[in-house]
Amino acid sequence: DVSANGIRLHVAEAFPANTTPGVLPPLALLIHGLSGIWWTMRSPMLALAEAGFHAVAVDLRGHGDSDKPPRGYDAWTLASDITNLVRALGHSSAVIVGQGEGGFVAWTAAYRRPRAVRGLVVVGSPHPLAMRTAALRDHGQRRALVPRLLSDQAPRLPERRLLRDGAAAVEEMLRSRSGPDWPETEDFRESADLLRRAMLIPKVAHLSLESRRWMVRSQFRPDGRDFRHTVAGVLDQPVLGISGAEDRFVLPETVRASAPWARDFRSAEVPGAGHYP
Repeated sequence: DVSANGIRLHVAEAFPANTTPGVLPPLALLIHGLSGIWWTMRSPMLALAEAGFHAVAVDLRGHGDSDKPPRGYDAWTLASDITNLVRALGHSSAVIVGQGEGGFVAWTAAYRRPRAVRGLVVVGSPHPLAMRTAALRDHGQRRALVPRLLSDQAPRLPERRLLRDGAAAVEEMLRSRSGPDWPETEDFRESADLLRRAMLIPKVAHLSLESRRWMVRSQFRPDGRDFRHTVAGVLDQPVLGISGAEDRFVLPETVRASAPWARDFRSAEVPGAGHYP
């Protein structure tokens, strides 16, 4: 448990095997997506530790074992949680890895406090303005994304849908957004079972939806206009955009469309993978 930005965040961390006592290796901070917890980032966390990083995976506020305050699910507060966590872990900066909506937080953090973010790895997560443009103008991306976002704006009904039958909707979401092979594996079954149980933690269903409610509702409010203005700049940090080649929820071409917002943008696709490469 780490105190940051006025709340308690739960993290898991891994160090390189040859870490010198008293000397911290560079930080890689990993952020899960919707309905996730730190455990969904365990494989890259361990791989990054082997590669020489102090690798940390966090439960975002409202998820897992982190605090669950009733407010603070706008992009700026979530990003402040992350940049304050960097300092609380004893570092001045980090490479931030974010999947799905965790990538949205990572993009925001790079604008919120640029000196705290040395680089970004965004997984199935376009720049916020690239996503907005695609949702408005690209028929394929709009059809995949917008109906679900709009259905989550209703009060109470989305929470009931998430929690029904032991959070079976979480497993269905994983299955429908995956590539063809992962749902047949033991890893998928273990992941689905754990994330269903994590969704059943009191308050999580409601709070996990609050950030995407802010994403939609802020489009029509001054805070959303201010957000779009702030993230319109071009980042100096290097950005790697990773997509599953079979991702039909956030299309790989939407991730590649993020290039205008980073001076050094590279993209990669994982063959056979969906939204959870």
